[in-house]
Amino acid sequence: MVGQVIFIIILLGAAYLFGRNVAKVRRNILLGRDTDRSDRPAGRWAIMAKVALGQTKMVKRPTAAVMHFFIYVGFVIINLEVLEIMIDGIFGSHRIFSKPLGSLYGLLIGGFEVLALLVLVSCVVFMARRNILKLKRFTSAEMTTWPKSDANYILVIEILLMTAFLTMNAADYKLQLLHFGHYATAGSFPVSDMIAPLLPSGAGALVAIERGCWWFHIIGILAFLNYLPYSKHFHILLAFPNVYYSNLQPKGEFSNMASVTNEVKAMLDPSFVPEPAGVSLFGAKDVTDLTWKNLMEAYTCTECGRCTSVCPANITGKLLSPRKIMMDTRDRLVEVGNNIDKHGKDYTDDKTLLDNYITREELWACTTCNACVEACPVNINPLEIITEMRRYVVMEESQAPASLNNMFGNMENNGAPWKYSQADRLNWAEKE
Repeated sequence: MVGQVIFIIILLGAAYLFGRNVAKVRRNILLGRDTDRSDRPAGRWAIMAKVALGQTKMVKRPTAAVMHFFIYVGFVIINLEVLEIMIDGIFGSHRIFSKPLGSLYGLLIGGFEVLALLVLVSCVVFMARRNILKLKRFTSAEMTTWPKSDANYILVIEILLMTAFLTMNAADYKLQLLHFGHYATAGSFPVSDMIAPLLPSGAGALVAIERGCWWFHIIGILAFLNYLPYSKHFHILLAFPNVYYSNLQPKGEFSNMASVTNEVKAMLDPSFVPEPAGVSLFGAKDVTDLTWKNLMEAYTCTECGRCTSVCPANITGKLLSPRKIMMDTRDRLVEVGNNIDKHGKDYTDDKTLLDNYITREELWACTTCNACVEACPVNINPLEIITEMRRYVVMEESQAPASLNNMFGNMENNGAPWKYSQADRLNWAEKE
């Protein structure tokens, strides 16, 4: 009973902390402007099934795709085993699903073990890619100490959890062979039975190992759950809603501001009566000027660097990194949320996303080619943040680069980006 009480207290405490942390993340996301992403629900379910569930955009890099698939499937399916652990912890039972499931239980446990081994191997491979091979996209300038450590922490945690799971099963298997206590024959152990010979033969030592790994495994999972809101691996939970709320418009189609559209329509048609469209400013200067979807994407980003690795500006040595845009947005949003917690919602720290986090050189290096959007495995769109901040610089501050100001002037005067008058626009087609 003491063990059950301790387990229930730990479980309730972990659930409370997780709920509180998720509530803060939700509050931060909703600091963004409203945007309607409720249209075409059938299409949204389809793209979520294809991209988030099916991981179709991962396969562009086959090695990473296979390894990630093992971890993804292992994470989803092994959680069925976690359900049994929780029930056993609450009621003091042991392998409670073994009797109801019969022979199917052995098949499930055997499958879990194979998946656990694949997850373990995949994590080791990913550790090697990051720390031994040091792939370029994992060592870019924005990958400072914390992002690198965060990735390694998660991989180490997963390795330890899978090792504890297999060691627990190995000790359980040996105790079953000894017919010790309540360790009745249940399950199939194709992987852990290879570990079993390495364990001591005494029942007391085996029970200590089995119980120790059991507690380590479940407490580790609960700790991992509460680490997620502070980590880039929050995408485990946010990837599905983020993909569901994807922008379904053609890539490259810019959004129009209602206030500006109304002015243009009024100029073209004096009889036009505009609908009310209040606007505080044009574009975005800080995270609260972005939409809630932009902010959700910032929390969803797993910093894989695929966007930056295909960005032509970054490849040619420009300062822009789409991954950094998302990381900076998340860092600034967390800072704003912390300020609200400490000082109240009306507090201002005289800092903004523009200039304090993202420089203007980064913004104007973007070619708006959408390569980053196409590359992201979970449909994150750094380009929307870039274009909204550009919109602020141009329409609020009138500080566009000289080359753009020349183009704006030509379009105003000549109806085209070039300096030639409209009367001369077709001269190129004349025969000499």
